[in-house]
Amino acid sequence: MVLPPPRDARKVRKHLSADALYFLIHAGFERITDHRGATPPIPLSDALMSAFAMFSLKDPSLLAFDERRSDANMKALFGIGHIPSDTQTREILDPLDPECLRPLFGDVFRQLQRGKALEPFEFFGGYLLSLDGTGYFSSQKIHCPSCQVKEHKNGTVTYEHQMLAAVIVHPDIKEVIPLAPEPIQKQDGSTKNDCERNAARRLLAKIRRQHPRLKLTVVEDGLASNGPHVRDLIDCGMHFILGVKPGDHAFLFEQVETARREGRVLKLRRKEGKVTAEVSWVWGLVLNESNPDLRVNFLEYNEYDASGKCLKHFTWITDFYITLRNAWVLAKGGRARWHIENETFNTLKNQGYHFEHNYGHGVQNLSVVFAMLMMLAFLVDQAQQLCCPLFRAVWNKLGSKRSLWEKLRSHFYHFTFRSMRQLYEAMLYGLAKEVPLPTLDTS
Repeated sequence: MVLPPPRDARKVRKHLSADALYFLIHAGFERITDHRGATPPIPLSDALMSAFAMFSLKDPSLLAFDERRSDANMKALFGIGHIPSDTQTREILDPLDPECLRPLFGDVFRQLQRGKALEPFEFFGGYLLSLDGTGYFSSQKIHCPSCQVKEHKNGTVTYEHQMLAAVIVHPDIKEVIPLAPEPIQKQDGSTKNDCERNAARRLLAKIRRQHPRLKLTVVEDGLASNGPHVRDLIDCGMHFILGVKPGDHAFLFEQVETARREGRVLKLRRKEGKVTAEVSWVWGLVLNESNPDLRVNFLEYNEYDASGKCLKHFTWITDFYITLRNAWVLAKGGRARWHIENETFNTLKNQGYHFEHNYGHGVQNLSVVFAMLMMLAFLVDQAQQLCCPLFRAVWNKLGSKRSLWEKLRSHFYHFTFRSMRQLYEAMLYGLAKEVPLPTLDTS
């Protein structure tokens, strides 16, 4: 007998369940034009959904996925008609333009908006968007024309792939909402390496085209506090809270010290448990000597212990007009930047996603396609973590994401399910013995 789901699981928004989101993803894949033309034996949508299924199940490699897959569940849960082998998957996806996958992130985002799942993320009437770059592939042998190239003093060469990620964050929420990332790679016809600044310019423009009315406040580290990037943010109609450091922004900090001497720095203090927190600010500083027309507001946050020792220290620039009423909130928003490190990159690299594993580099776009599909799977997982009490109940029972993924793969490969909901319920209530074994595909 199948027991009823947890009490709050009945409130789950059906269009944000795993089954509904998998259907949405599949429909998005079907909209992508097949670059092979005609009518190939394995549709592009099936190859894409197969790779997406691998990342959803957190398999460590294409070969492991191919050897252990359950064809019955691949068809029932992921809607895949013709299941490609690992070699076929690489061959089909390598020529695909990764930009074709960007609209699917928007499809999931709109479902989150429709389900009011984004309302808790609201910050100053909009959302905090954290941007940062990370590497996911490095080799001294395997490479493709778009690889970043590092030439070392000892004569060796390292080939790399990096991406610039953009995730919606909130200081009080652990989950993040990733938007489509931007590859940091050599552009078509270019012999020069790409850089994070150029990738940010491309990404900001794409985000604004995809979400023209979305109110965003971008939070980034000190590398982003430069004139061209600040102008890009202003041109895109985005607010910003950007980290700054004395070593990189000497001209700015000289103005801050002058303001201190003249008594123009405003300051607030309050007790927070055993520490004393302090926030201070000054308005209308010139960003740097190269951009005398760019005026920004400076914000500083410090924490002190009982002896007066400084425990934490952060400094930012922002376009928000800082007041007694919003200074603490802005400082909290600036500190939320770390969610892209802790809740995004750390999760992808250390909690079972195998982000830095080479699933297949290819000779054209395969590495980037796989990276974007993994981020898409991560987006769906974050939606489940936010909106599906059944998913959270299974996670809570098993204690860790790694245990959840291991149990998920085990059930997927050993039993046949009608839906992801049934699979989650079997994991939660220990109902695997009542689930039929997978049928063998003899075709």
